[in-house]
Amino acid sequence: MSHTKENRFEETARRVVDALGGPENLASATHCATRLRFTLRDPEKADMAAAGAAPGVLKTLVAGGQHQVVIGNDVPLAYREVQRIVGTHEGEDAEAGEGNLFHRFVALISALFTPIIWALAGVAIGKAFLQMALQLGWVAAGSGTEAVLGATFDGVFYFLPFFLALTAAKHFKVNPYVALAVVSALLHPQIAELAVAPGSTAFGLPFPSMSYASSVIPAIVAVWVTGYVERWWQRVLPGALRNFLTPALVVLVMVPLVLFTIGPVTMWLSHGVAGGVNALFDVAPWLAGALMGGLWQVFVLFGLHWGFVPVFLNDIASSGWEPLLAPVLAAVMAQGAATLAVLTVTRSSRRRRVAGPAALSAVLAGVTEPAIYGVNLPLKLPFYMGIAGGAVGGAIAAFSGAAANAFVLPAALSLPAFLHRGSLPAFFLGVGVAMAIGYVGTAITLRRAEARADGATVGAPVAGRTVALAEIPDEVFASKAMGEGVGIVPEDGCIVSPVAGTVVAVPKSGHAFGLKTDDGVEVLVHVGLDTVTMRGEGFSPAVSRGQRVDRGQTLGSVDLEAVRRAGHPDTVILVVTNTSALGSVTPLALGAVAPGDPVIAVAK
Repeated sequence: MSHTKENRFEETARRVVDALGGPENLASATHCATRLRFTLRDPEKADMAAAGAAPGVLKTLVAGGQHQVVIGNDVPLAYREVQRIVGTHEGEDAEAGEGNLFHRFVALISALFTPIIWALAGVAIGKAFLQMALQLGWVAAGSGTEAVLGATFDGVFYFLPFFLALTAAKHFKVNPYVALAVVSALLHPQIAELAVAPGSTAFGLPFPSMSYASSVIPAIVAVWVTGYVERWWQRVLPGALRNFLTPALVVLVMVPLVLFTIGPVTMWLSHGVAGGVNALFDVAPWLAGALMGGLWQVFVLFGLHWGFVPVFLNDIASSGWEPLLAPVLAAVMAQGAATLAVLTVTRSSRRRRVAGPAALSAVLAGVTEPAIYGVNLPLKLPFYMGIAGGAVGGAIAAFSGAAANAFVLPAALSLPAFLHRGSLPAFFLGVGVAMAIGYVGTAITLRRAEARADGATVGAPVAGRTVALAEIPDEVFASKAMGEGVGIVPEDGCIVSPVAGTVVAVPKSGHAFGLKTDDGVEVLVHVGLDTVTMRGEGFSPAVSRGQRVDRGQTLGSVDLEAVRRAGHPDTVILVVTNTSALGSVTPLALGAVAPGDPVIAVAK
């Protein structure tokens, strides 16, 4: 199965890289939970429409100074194929200085946290469950069991500066081991003791009372400055001394600088940010929650949500709590619930096929990109319902006073992190209201949303492999005298409606169906060639003239073996018969299709 998926992404990677100007135009390539992220040397060479047309691509966008290609949960497989083409390595990052300050900040946060985000989120779930076990008495407080499990689930957070030192060193092009040597001083036991001892001094100066365990900003800034110091020493030292003296001199300069200036200043700034967030929640928690819950998926849409990761980690390190994550949970669950509504209400097998795993990913794991790009955003109204649910539910969740006691990806699996502060009934009410608005709103409006979204395309009436009309062994269809369209070599005999509209023609033979949409697109589904001579043998129509049908609704069935025995080609022809009256009718990419998959684009 894995081998098959890898093969499937060979073409995806090749077409995406070609669309972005080829390997030589890629300054860097990396990936996050669902997206390939590229920094281009010449953005003008990028054809994002062509990248978006590659198989397996859900969406393309340019945000945070990066060209992003949304794949979904299989993004590591696609990235592996990109690596084979361009020879990059995970974690290589954009050159500093590209784009405006905001874009550079988002790109920086993405580069620093992408490699470690799943380790943080996964371990945090264990930490949240341990807190629940302690509260319920399943694990004795102060026991050896608590100590072992606490170290298991808290170690990555306590030593978070080390992890950030590595990712920052890669981004800022610093020797990673020198970066670790500088940052390790922040967590050294002797430094920790000196920081808490009354009246401590060093070099004749008062020693700042600071704890850097679980901190975020000090390590990042320290490594950034280390890069300049390291490069300066490498320039001025003679070659015979450079290799061993550079690390020694860098550490000698940087450790006191960090402990007396960079560390305290950045920690004060960190506490200020945390205080500002908490103040907003103290003054108007409902407003803060509504804004965060309503806008969160918009941030995700443009890849800007990475900018909040250091805020989350900083707040937890400073106060032990993160109230912002409560409305974010409502936003995530609302979008997941909207996707669940599409899964359960739609008649399109294609949408069900995408919505199932997308809803599971959103609700259980908190990864909403597959739901947004693959399901809700193309239909628009489900996305809007998810935003509405996030805003209302987020306001209630924030008003409840709930907060997470660990950095988690807000989802069903991370609920234990939210069980220790605030009013639990109000918090769960907020999450429930968010899901109810997302689900019910989508269920009510889905038919209208699908009609709008599908009005621009004509779907496949049967599963199979599409071929160009020119390959059809029939002069009338091949010459497009009947209109523009495609042929489909069928895999089975179930024929479904390619559009929503009215059945305008069903011959007694049952070998063809004429349909007309509400906005005037006329479509013909013709099953096989010269099959009218079979006089209905092997054909079983399920609709009648004048009947309303939905896209994906069964029109009838055909015994393909009977067609072949009669000596007729079994290709199903799909044409737009009033092509000349429309603005454009364009067959889409050829290949394997499922019933309902878009195969013809129509513009009036």
